[in-house]
Amino acid sequence: MTVRVTLIGGPTALIELGGLRILTDPTFDPPGEHPVAGRVLVKTAPAGLTPEQVGAVDVVLLSHDQHPDNLDDRGRDVVRAAPLTVSTAAAAERVEGAVRGLGPWTHLTVPRPDGSELRVHAVPAQHGPDGMDASSGPVIGFVLAGEGVPTVYVSGDNASLRVVEEVAENLGPIDIALLFAGAARTARLDAFLTLTADKAARAAALLGDAVIVPVHAEGWAHFTQGQADVEAAYAEHGLSDRLRMLRPGESVELDSAG
Repeated sequence: MTVRVTLIGGPTALIELGGLRILTDPTFDPPGEHPVAGRVLVKTAPAGLTPEQVGAVDVVLLSHDQHPDNLDDRGRDVVRAAPLTVSTAAAAERVEGAVRGLGPWTHLTVPRPDGSELRVHAVPAQHGPDGMDASSGPVIGFVLAGEGVPTVYVSGDNASLRVVEEVAENLGPIDIALLFAGAARTARLDAFLTLTADKAARAAALLGDAVIVPVHAEGWAHFTQGQADVEAAYAEHGLSDRLRMLRPGESVELDSAG
């Protein structure tokens, strides 16, 4: 079965899988400043599509709610309107809407139009170096799986290759992976908060034959690397054939063979 992935911009992508429309980390605000926890994150580019152009979605996958580059004001409107949002337990308490909180290595099922089900697994995500959990707050990634559909990994804001390896070992084989890259970094911490381009390429090597769609690698000033850096790293590691790079607003159709 074919999966269609559309990059909206930043961490926001639309995954059309098994008859369902699934949106990741909704960010639709215009460019500008977003104060958060004593610092300011600056959005530098608009989303490639508006919420109206995206249309109705069945599920929102929200890796975390505490940072505006993963959930902004217009994104909160999307969550309020969505029939189901899957996120952390903390987000389920804080965010308005039909938000279900999951812990790592738990899952829920979503009915598909053909009468079967899609399993939405929550998986770990480490938003920075070891020991950052208390500072960054809870973050999760996701694995989507079901009968007759490719298995899709959405990393969320994760900087750890160990986490990627654990996901592959526990829920693989992974067919398609949306890896949050961009090497995010802020003045508050002298460390990368998401995958660098090199780590994104090394993550692909840990994910077997998975086709990789990088997201969260453009549109914000605190990203220290961009899409060109990801492309160069994949070329250096001999993995360019696994990479499907999208610009905001672009789509690609994929199956388990890429």
